[in-house]
Amino acid sequence: MEDALRRELGTALLRHTGHTGGGCISQGRSYDTDRGRVFVKINSQAEARRMFEGEMASLEALLKTQAIKVPKPIKVIDLPGGSTAFVMEHLEMRGLNRHSALLGTQLADLHLHNTQLGEKLKKEESTVGKGQGQTEVQFVDQFGFHTVTCCGYLPQVNDWQSDWVTFFAKQRIQPQMDMIEKNSGDREARELWAQLQLKIPSLFCDVEIVPALLHGDLWGGNVAEDDSGPIIFDPASFYGHSEYELAIAGMFGGFSSSFYSAYHSKIPKATGFEKRLKLYQLFHYMNHWNHFGTGYRGSSLNIMRNLVK
Repeated sequence: MEDALRRELGTALLRHTGHTGGGCISQGRSYDTDRGRVFVKINSQAEARRMFEGEMASLEALLKTQAIKVPKPIKVIDLPGGSTAFVMEHLEMRGLNRHSALLGTQLADLHLHNTQLGEKLKKEESTVGKGQGQTEVQFVDQFGFHTVTCCGYLPQVNDWQSDWVTFFAKQRIQPQMDMIEKNSGDREARELWAQLQLKIPSLFCDVEIVPALLHGDLWGGNVAEDDSGPIIFDPASFYGHSEYELAIAGMFGGFSSSFYSAYHSKIPKATGFEKRLKLYQLFHYMNHWNHFGTGYRGSSLNIMRNLVK
């Protein structure tokens, strides 16, 4: 494995630093190389390359906004024996603590980034005789992403859609529902989803949604800080509704009131926010049901029952 890393990274030096890490999906370790310290995630699953390529594309998109610090992605590498490695910049991180409020501010900046590009574009279009200024990031007027990303190890359907409600129902909840159906044929879940589908549009009355670049899996385990400020990592990005980001953040804790205050001072809660938050949490509970089993069934069904009332 280390020979393959040396060759692919073009480095003579490859020394394990003793730093290791990992979650329930991949294992990771840090190495010193000719070009500095890198963090290498390794996964032996057949779909690992697709997962890592989605993560690399997500980090590249987040990096371009310059709104919030992420590890710089370097390369996805096929290793001998069928494993895949994802190499990125090594960052010295500690638990999120004193930079909580700054994370709220910077996350809101990330979510507003595309809106601001759109406003800039409109201004430029109304200016007679302006030069064609090309920014690094182009305004995106649809929901989706240019490649598949994975939330956990399950792929997300990111085909572009002009309507957010359609995108969320068909490309977030429906694939999860299909998996539940395939694995357990859960009749109650199927019936509740049939009712909820009809109700979803009413949760979005008078809400204007401009596509926002999302981290996509922002729970407490995917945020940290260093001396310079907050860091987010392990993204599953796409352009979606900014409120979606806060769903998993609220499910497992790890975010202080100062984070939420700072965020909402820039992006205030729109009418109906709480109900939509539950709808977005439904995706994550179903995703956990499909990853980890029926322990998440009760929460998924409860949300659907409450939303169809």
